[in-house]
Amino acid sequence: MQTQTEHPEQVLAGRIAVVTGGSRGLGKEMVRAFAARGADVVIVSRKLENCEALATEVRSEFGVTALPISCHMGDWDAQDGLVERIYGELGRVDVLVNNAGMSPLYPSLVDVSEELFDKVVSVNLKGPFRLTALVGSRMDSGDGGSIINISSIAAERPTPSDLPYGAAKAGLQVLTKGFAQAYGPNVRVNAIMAGPFLTDVSKHWSMDAVAEKSKAYPLQRFGRPDEIVGAAVYLASSASSFTTGAVIAVDGGRSSMTT
Repeated sequence: MQTQTEHPEQVLAGRIAVVTGGSRGLGKEMVRAFAARGADVVIVSRKLENCEALATEVRSEFGVTALPISCHMGDWDAQDGLVERIYGELGRVDVLVNNAGMSPLYPSLVDVSEELFDKVVSVNLKGPFRLTALVGSRMDSGDGGSIINISSIAAERPTPSDLPYGAAKAGLQVLTKGFAQAYGPNVRVNAIMAGPFLTDVSKHWSMDAVAEKSKAYPLQRFGRPDEIVGAAVYLASSASSFTTGAVIAVDGGRSSMTT
């Protein structure tokens, strides 16, 4: 079966795309998809060795520039250094994907610690706010660009097991609409509201439970990681030139359900 990253048109040739949380999961798929379509890529995550490994892979496979950078996306001040390095080495950013996220487990709501809550909000909301402000303002004063926030179905369909995460992602969708107003018309800001995907995190899930749960979804399955690519490339490219402030569900139909 041909995947969505095989033999693509070079619709992003000459562009520079930054993906946070870019060394694994959905982030890795987007990095590979952008590189396959001709973009130079900046791969950002906390573990530099993972970024370097993927950078080597995409350079070899697609012949593009790939810059690996270690950065903690929940650290407000670290975003300034990240942006300075990217612009210092590559000169500009055309596409920014705020993908880094975390949703740690907790035994009960009363057991959620302040430290856990703050970490979840920092990575999923505070970091994207600061990075979008820094990059978006530069895009706005330059040649424009596209910013893509990776949200979650938890923003609209929260459960007791992911409330801090869902609240942070709901906030990210608010930021999407607000930044679209702040930096339009030169910068487009959109979000992908992702449903359940079978990324590396899913290795710890019960596949029997996944199969049972997905029966209720319109597509009756969870997503493959490469299925984020279509929406991401659309929003990164000129194909979405009249799309901003939008939240696009890529969730197997979960958000269409009434219960």
